[in-house]
Amino acid sequence: VSRVQPEKGETLLEGFPDAFFDPLSGSFLLQKNELDESQARVGIICAGSSDLYAVNEALYTLNLLEQPAVCINNVGVAGLHRLLNRLEDIKKFQVLIVVAGFEGALPSVVGGLLKQPIIAVPTSIGYGVAEGGQSALHAMLSSCANGITVTNIDNGYGAAMAAYRILQLLDNQ
Repeated sequence: VSRVQPEKGETLLEGFPDAFFDPLSGSFLLQKNELDESQARVGIICAGSSDLYAVNEALYTLNLLEQPAVCINNVGVAGLHRLLNRLEDIKKFQVLIVVAGFEGALPSVVGGLLKQPIIAVPTSIGYGVAEGGQSALHAMLSSCANGITVTNIDNGYGAAMAAYRILQLLDNQ
């Protein structure tokens, strides 16, 4: 289940004490799979720690689908050197989920540097003209790095499902 309110998640844990609940994303799993991150084909990249709710939603959705993923956090364009320092780590993944709020520039930068399929997730993080994620959404939709797929605002679940579908196609070749 995704987007469970924290108090409801805690109540569910009382009835299912062996379950897993992440209050940040609202993800509730009856059983969290123990997956080998060294086998991960999906990299989830985010601009800042304020985007982690969407990152975790994607991560735990993939976990439910038994697809390991690795999160690379705090590599936004405000500190471009952090992204550049992680490029070799990021290149090993077959699919990238890139999460960003504010102006939503990170997917365009990643798309200009790397060749993998990119699923961009705009988040509602930001203030002023960020307009609850509208600025990030529009920036990602109009990216000059062609071929980026964009989900709706805060849709980590949808990004995970798109990544899963891509992996299923790769597995069936």
